[in-house]
Amino acid sequence: MRFLFVHQTFPGQYLHIARHLAADPRHEVLFIAQMSSLELPGVRRVSYRFNRKKRADLHPSVQDYEIAIQRADVVEARARSLKALGFTPDLIIGHHGWGEMLHLSDIWPGVKMLGYFEFYYHVRGFDVNFDPEFPLLPDHEPRVRAMNAINHAALALEQHGQTPTKFQLSAYPQWARPQIKLLPEGARLDICRPDPLVFRDVLEIDGMRVEPGDKLVTYVARNLEPYRGYHVMMRALPRLMAERPDVKVVLLGGDDVSYGAKLAGETWREHFTQLLAGQYDAERVRMPGQVSYDAYLKLLQRSDAHVYLTYPFVASWSLREAMACGCAIIGSDVEPVREFIADRKTGLLARPLDPDATTDAILEVLEDQLRIHRAHDL
Repeated sequence: MRFLFVHQTFPGQYLHIARHLAADPRHEVLFIAQMSSLELPGVRRVSYRFNRKKRADLHPSVQDYEIAIQRADVVEARARSLKALGFTPDLIIGHHGWGEMLHLSDIWPGVKMLGYFEFYYHVRGFDVNFDPEFPLLPDHEPRVRAMNAINHAALALEQHGQTPTKFQLSAYPQWARPQIKLLPEGARLDICRPDPLVFRDVLEIDGMRVEPGDKLVTYVARNLEPYRGYHVMMRALPRLMAERPDVKVVLLGGDDVSYGAKLAGETWREHFTQLLAGQYDAERVRMPGQVSYDAYLKLLQRSDAHVYLTYPFVASWSLREAMACGCAIIGSDVEPVREFIADRKTGLLARPLDPDATTDAILEVLEDQLRIHRAHDL
């Protein structure tokens, strides 16, 4: 079969499936994406450039949609070139979030499309207005609803859709759900797995040595930002480190903003590091940014307590991978996390946005002497 994948960031959610299909000589796998140095064996790349900015002369509520249509135009041009070269896919698979797929059914009418529907935006009941520390301005609420314009245009294609969790499906209106199938995402268990031997070795990260007798608390997010509870984790540090002098903490994540608002003139990491300066032992805390995948996995395998905090929003891949690595997880008590973690059965859930509740849960995990995966106690 001929497969065409479409995602602005290669390979996006399609790393494992594209690699699996490309390994079969019966399949031809093409991928339309923005320029990137990444490669997958057997996957042919069709790259495009897109660096257009939002137009200030447009109403703020339509700026994102205008960018999406421009991106769809660029991808359409690449697709028409493929068609002129004789390529017709048997199936198109891609992410609807950025508009790239909107014109493809016009180029290849009759070709089935499986589109990723990631999230339907609401002004209440989900991520927006969840955190009273960062309220949404009332005049921004129409802009949040307008972010669903791409969702609606994608649904109007009347093709096949998928989403990975019950929570994400529940965000979509009742009338849209029959078009979207639940296809769970997991982790590669041959790679993401416990390794008891790491507890016997010294782990070095960003100049800090984690000795076999140390307790390691980990936190992972694509970027260090409030949507993923970074502010809560930082505020948990003073009490956590005062009560446990044997604890060392590693917070992985970049300084960009994936979700929510940016700060003017500084990053969220800089903001909270300065705000809490002198309140915790910074020598026992490291924020090395984004690290290699191997280093990330080693960190999860060595973790004594892994903290996953989030607003009611899309659950991260890191949560799935932390579970696969056997981490003892402390999570936010919100619906997307409850879908993965059963409180006091497969992890501990802490009251969201509450640093003390998060600290209590971390301390409880660290004090639990029944954790069988700690090889240095065997």
